[in-house]
Amino acid sequence: MRIVFAGTPAFAACALQALIDAGHDIVGVLTQPDRPAGRGMKLQASPVKLLAQSAGLPVAQPQGLRLDGKYGADAAAARQQLLAWAPERMVVAAYGLILPNWVLTLPARGCLNIHGSLLPRWRGAAPIQRAIEAGDAETGITLMQMDEGLDTGAMLLKAALPIATDDSSASLHDKLARLGAQLCVDGLARLDQLQPEVQPLEGVSYAAKIDKAEALIDWSQPAVQIERRLRAFDPFPGGLAPLAGEPVKVWRARLGQGHGRPGEVLALSSEGPEIACGDGSLLLTELQRPGGRRGAAAPIDLTLGLQTGQIWA
Repeated sequence: MRIVFAGTPAFAACALQALIDAGHDIVGVLTQPDRPAGRGMKLQASPVKLLAQSAGLPVAQPQGLRLDGKYGADAAAARQQLLAWAPERMVVAAYGLILPNWVLTLPARGCLNIHGSLLPRWRGAAPIQRAIEAGDAETGITLMQMDEGLDTGAMLLKAALPIATDDSSASLHDKLARLGAQLCVDGLARLDQLQPEVQPLEGVSYAAKIDKAEALIDWSQPAVQIERRLRAFDPFPGGLAPLAGEPVKVWRARLGQGHGRPGEVLALSSEGPEIACGDGSLLLTELQRPGGRRGAAAPIDLTLGLQTGQIWA
């Protein structure tokens, strides 16, 4: 099958590699333009672009795909490229651009999407993070036919995956990337036998894009909720707990046994400080000071000058 692949981050690169390994005819790859990153803010290619180049696959990087939008010239050039590639099918995974109708209808057999949740739960941009934040017991991958809605297309295959109590977005991302890659290959192998299932109206939820402002920790929230958010926001944007004007990052914590005023330092131990929350407490086990590296909390809390009874604020 002549396939165009559209994707950008590591999640998508895992699927592209699986398609290459399965012997599919990848006639072209769409990915986001190179972006500045790192301390030097040098332009860096996406994981999908790097993989495509190493595999000798042609790559297109339009700024946008709306023919009547700001990047209309880019979109027109992309359209000509897609027509030249003449794909039977497009496979999409975390591409990052909304596909307008002309893209959805260009491949002879339509577009498939690898989505990181069990639809219709967690449609949208951040399904992995929101599932952890909400305390879901499981998540998974849905292989669906794409339409013009936001993850509203008919479902072809699903595979569930339990969320471990210590899963961060990083660890769950890697598990789901592998699962999504396998499900995509399996689905393409028996596509003609799969029966599209319309998504039910019940159980719809939306996974809003993660905002950097969400990093700020509110000690008045229950400890269980804060702990889940720390795992959900690892590696981005982390948990931010300003202390005497210093923006301290909190990366890991476990539930404690204590109670007190929200933000109160209840104890200092070899593992790290125990902080009272609105309900329960958290033992902070991994911290990061500005300009430093994330690491075990105990050595760092000494340099912060924490004292029992102090309010972390």
